[in-house]
Amino acid sequence: MTFLKSAALAAVLGMTATAGFAQDVTLRFQHFVSPNSANPKYFIEPWAKKVEAESNGRIKIEIYPFMQLGGKAPAQYDLIRDGAIDGGWVIPGYQPGRFAEAEALELPFMVTKSAEEASKAAWVFTQKYLADDFADVHLIAAHMHGRGLVHKIGPAVETVEDFDGLKLRGPSRAATLLLDKLGATPVGMPVPAFPEALSKGVVDGGVITWEMSPSLKLDELTDSHTDVAGDMSLYNLYFIWAMNKSVYEGLPDDLRAIIDANSGFETSAWAGRAHDTGDADGKALMAASGNEIAEISEEETAKIKALGEEVVQDWIAEMNARGLDGAQLVLDAQAAVAETRGTVSTN
Repeated sequence: MTFLKSAALAAVLGMTATAGFAQDVTLRFQHFVSPNSANPKYFIEPWAKKVEAESNGRIKIEIYPFMQLGGKAPAQYDLIRDGAIDGGWVIPGYQPGRFAEAEALELPFMVTKSAEEASKAAWVFTQKYLADDFADVHLIAAHMHGRGLVHKIGPAVETVEDFDGLKLRGPSRAATLLLDKLGATPVGMPVPAFPEALSKGVVDGGVITWEMSPSLKLDELTDSHTDVAGDMSLYNLYFIWAMNKSVYEGLPDDLRAIIDANSGFETSAWAGRAHDTGDADGKALMAASGNEIAEISEEETAKIKALGEEVVQDWIAEMNARGLDGAQLVLDAQAAVAETRGTVSTN
């Protein structure tokens, strides 16, 4: 092979002449949160190190937090698809309506409060319904975060009536639909915008997880953190960890096999466990700050569930109008949850 052909191949694979070919590929992945938040800390960074180690250093993965490679969080999927970045962490719900079938997993009280269980269900459901939706990227994992909570300035919400008139940040269409049913004024926004919205009084609070609370400084910006009763989450959010399809397909067979070995069901479960670990950390920090930690009563939770069921039925009707079988999507999401329930890792 001529030097010019070798150099061209090196450019395609992300190699440099000075690297001496010891490092075959450099992949640049990005996400939109602090590197100290749970998914980057307990999943993304360890995943990258595991891939590097198993490739004997032939793959190098650079992780860029806070969208440092450019673009906004809602555009992350397109940045990966178009090759602006090699891979990254995506919230499909940041583009409402585009990945409609994925919303089934985000409906109120759909998944358990265990992010590991919910993430296993997410992978199962994704394989059945969402492969075509994400066909123009290479999917590594699909997962959910942990339990969704209400964080607000002032005392905790205790009843459905307490939601009336509150301006609350929501991360997804399903979450904002539920907040609207509860009588709140939902304000859709990606997570990086939430702290500033709180500090400027744009919102009174919002729904997000325990694990994101420390990195967003919710111990300082809010006063109370409220969960619902029972083992089902008020709401949840669906994520994918993906890479550019051409970059993946252009890898040598042995390196592509390493990516494959670090993809799929168990990798999705790992991503979920990262959120469970972060939830424990976040809850402890919020409690240590002296903020109010509360749980809505079973009676009031039942009322919220009834309103959540209205959201589900409205969503089914909307999906049917789009030519999808909304009821079957819900049934299959519930089946995936049931299939993976009680499978939390004991390691």
